[in-house]
Amino acid sequence: MVASPQDLTPEDYLQFEAESPIKHEYSAGKVYAMAEVRDGHVTIAGNLSVLLRNHVRGTSCRVYISAMKARIEARDRFYYPDVMVTCDPRDQKTSAYKHFPRLVVEVLSNSTEAFDRGDKFVDYQTLESLEEYVLINTRHQRVECFRRNEAGLWVLQYYTPETATFCLESIDFTASIAALYEDVTLEQAEETSDL
Repeated sequence: MVASPQDLTPEDYLQFEAESPIKHEYSAGKVYAMAEVRDGHVTIAGNLSVLLRNHVRGTSCRVYISAMKARIEARDRFYYPDVMVTCDPRDQKTSAYKHFPRLVVEVLSNSTEAFDRGDKFVDYQTLESLEEYVLINTRHQRVECFRRNEAGLWVLQYYTPETATFCLESIDFTASIAALYEDVTLEQAEETSDL
């Protein structure tokens, strides 16, 4: 990701992003071009979004894919989660971004994994509405769910083919690992090192 040379206000960024042919994330005045994604990444995100959309149909919850921004106002950030679910009616008032996600999912790649596990997760933790942060691997069938418990601590539970299913407790959802990884060719570490 390459940073912009100028400092932008959040309002400037939203205007810039509305006119840009490529997506950028925003961090305290700087914009960063999004990394390219590969087939497995897109297929996993697509599979999950379809499963979740069918699950929340008829409820107040909405599923958004990577074209919708999450605003982290406390940290002066805008990110594009791979999948996000919000059930807060206040999020229907903003069409370009959402403030109150309950669930955020990032599909990992070599170029973004450290950031998704580190600073981005720290930023997301400032969202009081966030109950669950999920990382999905593209090199192995592995789903990592970080859940905020009653004490405000983030607790990890992971799922693999041996568990057969995975659970997203924040929206009372369970599906098979096989359905999540349907039509996915797992990436090799050396194939993703050029991102």
